[in-house]
Amino acid sequence: MTKAAGSKPSAKAKKAAEPDARVFPVETRFQKLAKRQGGVPREKAIEQAQSEIEGVKPRFDTWLGDELQEFKRLMRKVEGTKANAEWIKTANFHSRQLRDSAITLNFELLAFIAGSLCEILDSIEAGSECNMESIICHIESLLLAGQASYRHLKPEQVPDLTNGLHRVVKRVTAQPST
Repeated sequence: MTKAAGSKPSAKAKKAAEPDARVFPVETRFQKLAKRQGGVPREKAIEQAQSEIEGVKPRFDTWLGDELQEFKRLMRKVEGTKANAEWIKTANFHSRQLRDSAITLNFELLAFIAGSLCEILDSIEAGSECNMESIICHIESLLLAGQASYRHLKPEQVPDLTNGLHRVVKRVTAQPST
């Protein structure tokens, strides 16, 4: 049985056309706080943040030296053996700290290398095979990039290094777990 043109749809047809869920916006507490009056203007907040970052930069050298010493210590700890899960976790913690600090302070090459190391370590924590050669390669690259003469370089200024590290990450993280 077909309906004639111009006839009204049945109640069953109307019900089928209604969505199963109703979507509605929810304003979170953070959104409410962000929209309220007062506070520091955006431009001033950015200016203050940049000033704070500049104030931290001189201490970065000491902190970076300590972090690089920690990577050297970690390398000595697994010399000739495979890293255990605790070692991977510790190395990943330090590589993330270095990546995040280097990004904040605009040390792009350090941030790139540390981020690349994070990818490898994350992959290992997720079950990929532990390839110590790739980890040591990245740590040695961090030691190089941590030197004053390399610290302010951008990844595109050392394409052989960055392309090589990128290939290592791609190869190591693509390996199936054994």
